[in-house]
Amino acid sequence: MTDTSLPPPPIAAAFEQPMLLGESPLWHAEEAALYWIDIPGKAVHRLHPESGRHQSWPMPQEPGAIVKHARGGLVVALRSGMAHLDTETGALSPLLAAPYDTTRIRFNDGRCDADGRFWCGTIYEPRDREAGTLYCFERNSLRDAHHPVTTSNGVAFSPDQRLMYHSNTPAHRINVYDYDLATGTAGNCRLLRQFDADKGAPGYGGRPDGAAVDSEGAYWCAMFEGGRVLRLSPQGEILKEIRLPARCPTMLAFGGADLRTLYITTARNGRSEGELQQYPLSGCVLSLRVDVPGCLEYSYRP
Repeated sequence: MTDTSLPPPPIAAAFEQPMLLGESPLWHAEEAALYWIDIPGKAVHRLHPESGRHQSWPMPQEPGAIVKHARGGLVVALRSGMAHLDTETGALSPLLAAPYDTTRIRFNDGRCDADGRFWCGTIYEPRDREAGTLYCFERNSLRDAHHPVTTSNGVAFSPDQRLMYHSNTPAHRINVYDYDLATGTAGNCRLLRQFDADKGAPGYGGRPDGAAVDSEGAYWCAMFEGGRVLRLSPQGEILKEIRLPARCPTMLAFGGADLRTLYITTARNGRSEGELQQYPLSGCVLSLRVDVPGCLEYSYRP
């Protein structure tokens, strides 16, 4: 049941320069900094919220996801494959070439588990069949987990690492798996929640995009084209809905010293002029305060 007992929290632009398609927000606790990417803008961004200091690094292809690297800097999942970004020097070094046809497929959305594996899915850009999948980048090698999707999104883990979540955005579906951290395998796939796919239906609420899990184990999901984020129980029940001043949220991350600031990336690219007038913060990174803190993000360990 949706929590409507409290007024909606105030929502602000954490960074007012709009992205074309902001994605993969990542709170770096050691740096007290927020990272994110602009996919068609081909850039990685960093913001220190306390000082307002901003920096960006251009990328040679579209970045699809970022995670921290245990030895410093970031792992960037580019269209061409995995790469290491040295955030001190700006140097970008290839780690592993993409195993797919880069003219039709690219990496999209991912997160590390507690053992330092980087789970990152793909998007099949023709979008006419489920030809994307979910990969596990571990110890400098890549394996296919064989989770067929058209657009991979919403990868997240429960606080105890016993559950893994994964969504297929065009199918409006979120799945949940039993997860074995010791072996890095996911099984017993079941439906967490299926959303209405009829965009013309009254009350259409969008499709599940990127996500994060809070310290109580609730799954927070950005609903692309729904102008909202949802907090779901591990059984798929809607616990809270927060309406946003952007119609197309893409992913979210918990940040701040207490992990109670929710950062939300949004999209602007391809939206109509009327929608942009109605939602002037489209493309901005949004922020709001929440009651339940999130979890620290793990780093990729080679």
